[in-house]
Amino acid sequence: MNGQETLHFQSEVKQLLKLMIHSLYSNKEIFLRELISNASDAAEKLRFQALSTLNIEHENLHVRIAIDKDHRTLMISDNGIGMKRDEVIENLGTIARSGTKSFISSLGSDHTKNSQLIGQFGVGFYSAFIVSEKVEVRTRSVESSRSEGVLWVSSGEGDYTISTIEKEHRGTEIILHLRDGEDIFLDPWHIRSIISKYSEHIALPVEIQTKNEKDDTTLWEQINKAQALWTRNKSEINEDQYKEFYKHISHDNNDPLTWSHNRVEGKQEYTSLLYIPMQAPWDMWNREHKHGLKLYVQRVFIMDDAEQFLPNYLRFIKGIIDSNDLPLNISREILQTNHITQTLRLALIKRSLQMIESLAKNDPNKYQIFWKQFGRVLKEGPAEDKNNLDHITKLLRFSSTVCNDTLQTVSLTDYTQRMKENQEKIYYITADSYLAAKNSPYLEMFQKKSIEVLLLSDRIDEWMMSHLTEFNNKKFQSVSTSDTSLNQLADINTERQKKTEQSLEPFINRIKKLLGKRVKGVNLTHRLCDTPAIVTTEVNDMTTQMAKLFSATGQEVPEINYIFELNPEHILVKHAANIQNADQFSEWIELFLSQAMFAATGTLDNPHQFTQRINKMLMQSVMSNLTMNT
Repeated sequence: MNGQETLHFQSEVKQLLKLMIHSLYSNKEIFLRELISNASDAAEKLRFQALSTLNIEHENLHVRIAIDKDHRTLMISDNGIGMKRDEVIENLGTIARSGTKSFISSLGSDHTKNSQLIGQFGVGFYSAFIVSEKVEVRTRSVESSRSEGVLWVSSGEGDYTISTIEKEHRGTEIILHLRDGEDIFLDPWHIRSIISKYSEHIALPVEIQTKNEKDDTTLWEQINKAQALWTRNKSEINEDQYKEFYKHISHDNNDPLTWSHNRVEGKQEYTSLLYIPMQAPWDMWNREHKHGLKLYVQRVFIMDDAEQFLPNYLRFIKGIIDSNDLPLNISREILQTNHITQTLRLALIKRSLQMIESLAKNDPNKYQIFWKQFGRVLKEGPAEDKNNLDHITKLLRFSSTVCNDTLQTVSLTDYTQRMKENQEKIYYITADSYLAAKNSPYLEMFQKKSIEVLLLSDRIDEWMMSHLTEFNNKKFQSVSTSDTSLNQLADINTERQKKTEQSLEPFINRIKKLLGKRVKGVNLTHRLCDTPAIVTTEVNDMTTQMAKLFSATGQEVPEINYIFELNPEHILVKHAANIQNADQFSEWIELFLSQAMFAATGTLDNPHQFTQRINKMLMQSVMSNLTMNT
């Protein structure tokens, strides 16, 4: 052994190991699943590398478990790709994934409850410290010589040692020195049961060391079937096996919400096994989030995170795709333009949407779980996938004025079935929150006439609606736009309306002169009941919520020119129309405009000026009352 040095863990690893060592987990055995899964991945990577490097021996790949009761150690070994010295430092001494801090914060104070998060953040190896007081890793890369093996040793405190050793064979051995009280993991039958539970589906042998009592020789007994689960007939696979396979490929300790296993034969031959998780991962809302499909070709692992087969709005789908038609040495660049890839992509999108549709139709409760976790991601679909727009639109769920609940349970089919007779459009409003949408002044006329309005409060909703034009031949209509059809819903007597508009024409002209180019126009509106004024945008102009979305993504936002609309029946508007004093008239109009802007945008450029104006007018009212009473 030479070249030994002591290195310090990355600060995030220190925090992680402290949690592992000093916290009690309800499911400690998860460490074995993670280490066997890592060993399996190392073997799969070697098999893939052998496709382009002819002199690599990749037969008889395996994972082995050895128990030494005398020394109280448990060893998990593989003859996979192995690691070089710098790879050991990178993989075991630091955590490159940005999700580690999120993982640590996700654990919070209730470590037992959240132990299932292990693995989701690329920290599966460190779960070894749940049961170990010391961990040794002996590894040799397939590209290294016998004298270039690496030994990594740590007690899970602040540092670790790394040195160069002689290692006869390639691959990795992880030796766990078990803590006091963890003797159950020295019981071969307990280890067998764990492997049978978690690793039955591993596509290479998982073997445990046994002794031949006659001649005291070492034997390796295979525990699992070592047959890729997706290659077996569906009738041979039970529900628990599907669930455990999902946990293996996803590093998620929750059961999946649903899955779809399909084998296609004919012009193209492939097998797909797709899962929908029960819970969204921590970085689901990041559109750069890695996709969850693993690509196999003729049962040979090719790559993780195969984003070529599903669009971004389905990035939550986990699973595998195994093709018999793609070449074994295929690269990511070739995948991008390969016509077989494009055909598979279309088929997998269709299969994924069918799986979601089935969930919505057959199990509304589970679909509500799905929608809560992944609804905002699915809302990206209308912009990304015009070919499947109808399918996606039917899967969308909303809050509405009928349900009076923050839960998004209303489908567009539900809405259209409840539409009023002669109702031509599907009405909706976008806002910063459910309460802001529900209590918006734009809804006053619709509430009065009992017309249902969809309440959209997710940040992505405005962008989504810009790509939805109609459903079941009913066009969508935002209630915050300036549209004559909305005024027509008010059922105002036409003659009376004309007289009102004629009598208030000087009032409107006076406001136009006062506000000038600060507004795009000034109109009267008959769709308000309790509110004196609102601001609206024209149908083709940028909306308030779209501007906020642009701003949130760091894009330059053009100034929005609003149309100022006043309610001629409101007592305050009637009062303002009769004010002759220019200063007082200006104060009232500015007050109406500020209120309308605040209702539309949720903010004001100068809130202090707004409160001062209100206080000034209240003081004038108080003083006027005092004068009248004396």
